Amino acid sequence: MRLAFAFLALIFLAAPALAQEQMLGLPPRAAPTTHVEVQQLGIVDTTPKFDAGRATTAYLARVGGTARAKSDAYFEGGYWLTLADTLWTLAVSGALLWLGLSAGLRDAIGRRVPSRFYQTAIFAGLYALIAAAAQFPLTLYEGFIREHRYGLSNQSFTAWFGDYGTALALSLVATIILIPLLYAAIRRAQNNWWLWGAGLFIAFQILAAVIYPVYIAPLFNHYTPLPDGALKTQILSLARANDIPAENVWVMDASRQSNRISANVSGFLGTTRITLNDNLLKQGTPDEVLAVMGHEMGHYVMGHMLRGLLLSGLLILLTFAFLHWSFHFAVGRFGNQWRVKELDDIAGLPLLAALASLFFLIATPLTNSIVRSAEHQADIFGLDAVRKPDAFATAMLKLSTYRKLEPGKWEEIVLFDHPSGRTRVMDAMVWKKEHIRDVDIRDTVSPQ
Repeated sequence: MRLAFAFLALIFLAAPALAQEQMLGLPPRAAPTTHVEVQQLGIVDTTPKFDAGRATTAYLARVGGTARAKSDAYFEGGYWLTLADTLWTLAVSGALLWLGLSAGLRDAIGRRVPSRFYQTAIFAGLYALIAAAAQFPLTLYEGFIREHRYGLSNQSFTAWFGDYGTALALSLVATIILIPLLYAAIRRAQNNWWLWGAGLFIAFQILAAVIYPVYIAPLFNHYTPLPDGALKTQILSLARANDIPAENVWVMDASRQSNRISANVSGFLGTTRITLNDNLLKQGTPDEVLAVMGHEMGHYVMGHMLRGLLLSGLLILLTFAFLHWSFHFAVGRFGNQWRVKELDDIAGLPLLAALASLFFLIATPLTNSIVRSAEHQADIFGLDAVRKPDAFATAMLKLSTYRKLEPGKWEEIVLFDHPSGRTRVMDAMVWKKEHIRDVDIRDTVSPQ
């Protein structure tokens, strides 16, 4: 009541003065102002001091001397072997065409087999065997001799040759099935054959992704469940947290073949499987195993299987478009000497193989970039999910036995299908710097 009375009294006293001002026509008075002093406060960095660059340099310094030189030599040698594989394929295909062997084989089969479909299947199978035999010296050097020279292989020649024979048999079966279907598409679709051919190979790629972990991978390695324990519990918890439909963790006996550490979340359309190899269990700490598994789970969660199928499908489409154009160009110039005139002539299969090999060599920077970008995304996902940047960094150092740690800028962009060791360790240290105030990160130790 007192407040209300005071308010009414104020109005009563002020009203005559306001009325008098209006009657005299005085202008309105400005509201009183007060000058406020404002000073710029200094920016305070509350982040504890952690130098990501120094930590990265310290980690990379752990691999030096002979080990670093050996790693660089092995990886750089792979550049030349990629070129050698392509040149070898071109040489074998050229010999079959220029010496008339391809046309002669076609004629010999045609005289004995009336069905054109079966002619194509027999020619494709024989060509696959001839190409494998011609390529075998290089395959032997790359897969067995060189791997032993760099201390990466644990296999005897007998064991290696057994795996080689299994892979060759699978390749032969796929060739005998796919090539007749491809040539059937060529005969029916004619100028649009490359669209149908690309669709056929894309469908086969999807099928391979679905069946590989269940039916193909066990042909080369034994898979056993990871024994129950803290590590298995943590891996399955990580999988459940990221909606990965896996009820078990499998261990692959990769040590029967090499010393390389690896893991994967493979499968597609219901065949998902979490796998780590026994080398990772033997050489890695539990934290390193989790850091690697976080990366692999990132591929699944971020849909990299589907992404890879879509992008590789586009690449296959470009490949077949290139084959359509380049085959007609080459046959137009040299078809008479090869006795190959039409695309549906099975004797032209070595030419298609050579052109495809050449295209993929040219497309190497593109294919590497597609894979490398997905690997980088999986790295960041794994760091976010597992939160063990130092374990991830040390795991990346253990890959240096067969991956170059510090390439040049353009060397990494063009020739690396994964981020380099330097890039991956730096990413982990930058992540750590930005989370250094978190309770689970601030007490960890990095070399600086």
